[in-house]
Amino acid sequence: MKFLRNKATVMPLVAISATLAFGVPQAGAQGLFDMLFGGGVRHEPQGEFPPPPKHKPKVPGSGGGTKISSPSYYTYKADRLVRIDFSALAAAPMPAAPQDAAFVPSATGAAFHDAIAGLSDYELYAEPDIAKALIAYYSANPDFIWVTGTGLNSRAQDAVRVLGEAASYGLEPADYTVNVPAANASPADANAQLKELVRFEMSLSARVLRYAHDAQNGRVEPNRMTGYYDFPAKPLDLQGVLKTMAHTQEVRTYLESRHPQNAEYQALRVELESLQASAENEIVVDPKLLLKPGETSPELPKLLTLIARNLDDEMGGAYGETLARLATSEVYVPELVPVIEAVQKKAGMKGDGVIGPRTVATLAGTSKADRLLKVEVALEELRWLPSDLGSPRVFINQPAFTASYIDNGEEKLKTRVVVGRTTNQTAFFYNQIKQVDFHPYWGVPQSIIVNEMLPRLRSDPGYLDRAGYEVTDSRGKRIPSSAVDWGAYGANIPYSVRQQPSEANALGELKILFPNKHAIYMHDTPQKSFFNQDMRALSHGCVRLQDPRGMAAAVLGTSVDDIAEKLKHGHSTEDVTRKIPVYVAYFTAWPDMSGKVEYFGDVYDRDTRLKQALDATEAVRSPSS
Repeated sequence: MKFLRNKATVMPLVAISATLAFGVPQAGAQGLFDMLFGGGVRHEPQGEFPPPPKHKPKVPGSGGGTKISSPSYYTYKADRLVRIDFSALAAAPMPAAPQDAAFVPSATGAAFHDAIAGLSDYELYAEPDIAKALIAYYSANPDFIWVTGTGLNSRAQDAVRVLGEAASYGLEPADYTVNVPAANASPADANAQLKELVRFEMSLSARVLRYAHDAQNGRVEPNRMTGYYDFPAKPLDLQGVLKTMAHTQEVRTYLESRHPQNAEYQALRVELESLQASAENEIVVDPKLLLKPGETSPELPKLLTLIARNLDDEMGGAYGETLARLATSEVYVPELVPVIEAVQKKAGMKGDGVIGPRTVATLAGTSKADRLLKVEVALEELRWLPSDLGSPRVFINQPAFTASYIDNGEEKLKTRVVVGRTTNQTAFFYNQIKQVDFHPYWGVPQSIIVNEMLPRLRSDPGYLDRAGYEVTDSRGKRIPSSAVDWGAYGANIPYSVRQQPSEANALGELKILFPNKHAIYMHDTPQKSFFNQDMRALSHGCVRLQDPRGMAAAVLGTSVDDIAEKLKHGHSTEDVTRKIPVYVAYFTAWPDMSGKVEYFGDVYDRDTRLKQALDATEAVRSPSS
């Protein structure tokens, strides 16, 4: 009889199988395959799967090198602007009865109809949906919004001011620029004045619509950037925006309400304003520096200067002479390694002597330019989320490697997490928590079966049987792993594999589900040592929790003792009856509960990709008039 061993406990696999009832397989669930097969589970697994044999036999038709690929990143393409076709307005006679029943013509209605002729050769460009909405609105409501008599009204003045303040939200002011007619101008030709006013009318309406869209949805469509982003559409009634503008004097209030209305967005705006007014760091170190003992970098003297400047008595006594003597060294010599290790340990890091981005950020901080980019990116990303983030909620921030349970403005639980490796990235999306599984089964994703199990299965088809895994065919019938001709398959394997509940299960003792197409969830793990590492992008994509019992208790509205009691009774599930949104988010700048913005490394290089998408959007918008 084989045994599964885990430090202090030894349990026969047969006993585990007999005690825990079978459950429904979790199709496509992702998780890290945290054990080695054929000889039990090691106390500290060093890898995920045994390597395939070096000289495995080639089987005809086996698709030997076939892999299931992860989502990819795309070259971002912004919507091309179109010239607004005003001919439909010019061709339409002044309606006796307006098409829009809510439209009430003003004394300037006739002037507006006469002014339309001034648009015949006007080149105004806008996004296709904005161009369409503009013509539809003015066809149904043939009157000025922003002009009263022969001048700009208070609505126009408020709108122009709001558009001019776009930079305070991390937006690009040039995207919303309009040519404002000079006040008190008295052109000799009344027709020329009317022409200027109607062009201003259309231009301001087009830019107000762009601003409202950008404030609510962001300048970039995230799902066009990568398959790792998954956000639902946030519909905006563009004609409705113009109708509101025409019937309110609270233009500023309305436009500002299009932005996210949460404390995090406001804290990031405050940080942006502070950064814009601040000076650059005195010493700027390359944030992506990676320097190992024996290597050379011109960035090293900068770091040594910062260390020497902040020495306390203890560190000064131990390393002051070394720093003074080697202050200008660009070579990371052995004498400097203990200095770096001591600085790292003092900052709460592992103290491995390798100078990487985290060490640089600790010693040099983040440069002003980098912080500005992170805050602007964070503001853009927040526009992809609901304006009200909800309470209670679970917020996972991948770059921070943390998950928090927040209720009524209080962070009641914060725990370390492990997220996906750079080759198996965790997606960025939000959903709603549905269920907690105790002693869960792990439904092994096809990508893991194909990419990581199949190489060994071709030479050792029975190892899944020995390691506590179940194989079922397309009809759900359980069959021995050893009975499958694994060499006959490539990427399309007509079998499902799941791991039984046990101490060795890759999901640990519980998982927290929020159904999504990425098959990502939160779960426990046997690999506790990973939580001691600073950089915790180490999983196949799911989110591993250092305190799974605490999170389960939080979402179920119960105590940790109650969770421990449930775990005594084997495999079971419990629905989460409250509405608890969960954000599997990616923010390299994020405020804590006091509003202080913290900065994190761009582990997946997504800030860079978003900046490229923003630049692509600006390139499309820049020729607009």
